[in-house]
Amino acid sequence: MIVIQQMLVLFIVMLVGLAAYKKEIISDEASKKISSLVVNISNPALILSSVIGDNSKIQLDMLKQMLVISMLMYMALMACSRVIVKLLKIQAKDKGMYEIMFIFSNIGFMGLPIIASIYGAESLIYASIFLFPYNLLIYTYGIQVISPKQEDGSKKGEWLAKVRKILNNGVLASIAAIIIFLTDIKLPSCINDSIKMIGGLTSPLSMMVIGASLGVIHLNEMIKDIKLILFTFLKLLVVPILAALVIKNLIGGGMISGMTLIMLATPVGSMNAILTQEYGGDYETAAKGVALSTILSVVTIPIVFALFEMM
Repeated sequence: MIVIQQMLVLFIVMLVGLAAYKKEIISDEASKKISSLVVNISNPALILSSVIGDNSKIQLDMLKQMLVISMLMYMALMACSRVIVKLLKIQAKDKGMYEIMFIFSNIGFMGLPIIASIYGAESLIYASIFLFPYNLLIYTYGIQVISPKQEDGSKKGEWLAKVRKILNNGVLASIAAIIIFLTDIKLPSCINDSIKMIGGLTSPLSMMVIGASLGVIHLNEMIKDIKLILFTFLKLLVVPILAALVIKNLIGGGMISGMTLIMLATPVGSMNAILTQEYGGDYETAAKGVALSTILSVVTIPIVFALFEMM
């Protein structure tokens, strides 16, 4: 019920965004501006907020274990994404979009709140370790995959463009977060509170943008998209259940394995659609993937977690 309630909260915020779009409170141009705000300001602040505050009760060994697990998880997801794309025979122009939808789930906006509800707020510092490889990869590999290929005869210009994409606010915030944690830098409380407040905008703004995108997507389009439905089934049920078996055998039970499974079972991350809109990729496919998987995850995450507890 805790998991279902969290899903319903996010879904309601999406509906608010949809209603705002229908009432012309949020226009297409405003949606793009909000996306830019999330990508460049609020999400980087959310990254920083995961390491500021009192870290005295943190177990360093457990953090190291979570870092290794998170890195291995993303390596496995990147490899599996290629297999999924080939298995579903995705068209060449859509391969990149499906790959990042498979790799980058809604761990920040959905995974962390669910983990906090199940394991308590103290578990968030360990769960937030997943944000480091996630953000470094989505702001580098993710942007590179979804961005339209530019025809540029100048190698120097092409190289500089790639550097600018890599050294964006998301990557800089991830690096800063690691430095703050390792050096135990103490920021003034007014700075900490400001960062947390700005970071808190990320989830509602992102879900409202996704909800607004539903205003131009008809439900029958998602239902008729067989490949998207199969992809969602594989991502939300088949892969997490198989992963649960592996996690149970390698890690065993407990909080670490439970948190890892939740991160794997979350739906397509809204940041995929946000970044796609920001960098000119296939926004419609990304928005449909986020919407469909988020709706279905209300049922699939409780199922996966229940099966894991029974293993």
